Amino acid sequence: MTRIDLKNLTLPELTALLAGLGKEKFRARQIIKWVYARGITSFAEMTDLSKTFREELDQRFFISDWQPEAIETSVDGTRKYLFRLTDGESVETVRIPMESGKDTLCISTQVGCAMQCRFCLTGCFGLTRNLQTAEIVNQVCAALKDAPVHNIVLMGMGEPLHNLDNVIKALEILYLDDGCGFGARRVTLSTSGLVPQMYELARRIKVGLAVSLNATSDEQRDELMPINKKYPLAELMKACREIPLEPRQRITFEYILIGGVNDSLQDARRLLKLLHGIRAKVNLIPFNEHQGSNYKRPQAAAVEEFQRYLLDRDIVAIRRASKGQDISAACGQLKGRLDQDPLKRQTQEKVR
Repeated sequence: MTRIDLKNLTLPELTALLAGLGKEKFRARQIIKWVYARGITSFAEMTDLSKTFREELDQRFFISDWQPEAIETSVDGTRKYLFRLTDGESVETVRIPMESGKDTLCISTQVGCAMQCRFCLTGCFGLTRNLQTAEIVNQVCAALKDAPVHNIVLMGMGEPLHNLDNVIKALEILYLDDGCGFGARRVTLSTSGLVPQMYELARRIKVGLAVSLNATSDEQRDELMPINKKYPLAELMKACREIPLEPRQRITFEYILIGGVNDSLQDARRLLKLLHGIRAKVNLIPFNEHQGSNYKRPQAAAVEEFQRYLLDRDIVAIRRASKGQDISAACGQLKGRLDQDPLKRQTQEKVR
């Protein structure tokens, strides 16, 4: 009998499987609480279940448990984890300290990425495969062993909407009150702009939406983000206007400022027009230079002028400080460096 990873199962799925074994519905919640709220990875430790039931569970299920293969820690407190998967592939997760003192965890949804955004190192790897539900959830479980996490952002390796079913299942697990207990208000999903999947996501589950925009004309975005050739700006912005929002909820638009490419005052003017009629906030993110990219970080004066133009016209525009610049902070850097050198595939912690 092939055992099932319990972390691949939502509460309804686990409830149905246990019902097939003649077990009461409340047993699923008991097990979920042991696994996520208490971090237990052995059925033998679930002491409010009978010994016979625990043995039966152990025959049919297992509980995966992750430890990072490598950790890098920045002087600013940013921590990047590299996790090795059972098939030898790897993914990255980043813990970002916030000024509020509450950490945000940036998790991955795929091994590599098919979107091929020109500024993103992960895009250079291409897409290897989707992460399973358990592989998405385990990034959070592993990070919680390290320290509490307040917010989760699906902004790591991969396009979340390209792995929609597994992502939605992972969100359902993370939202469970008897589990990790992350409400929808504490989770944000970022997309490069897969328009049909944006509508489907909105129909199936509540989550904060962030759109990786990064350009203000189709010509410019076609070059930076090839997905724009399939779903151009007019179609993308129409979806952003039509997707229902909760009261006081906004769509976040991520705008990576690249020196001499998309950081001009003219770009800021076009961005203002694009956002007309949308409850929006803009995260301005100076490009984090990495090996293999010819793009440059923008000048501080250009970032200031861009932000000031938006603020003066009542657009919420937040300048995000680049974190972890002294470590492999850009998405895919740690994976690329360690995977190129098999001798470095050992648990390590690098503190600078």
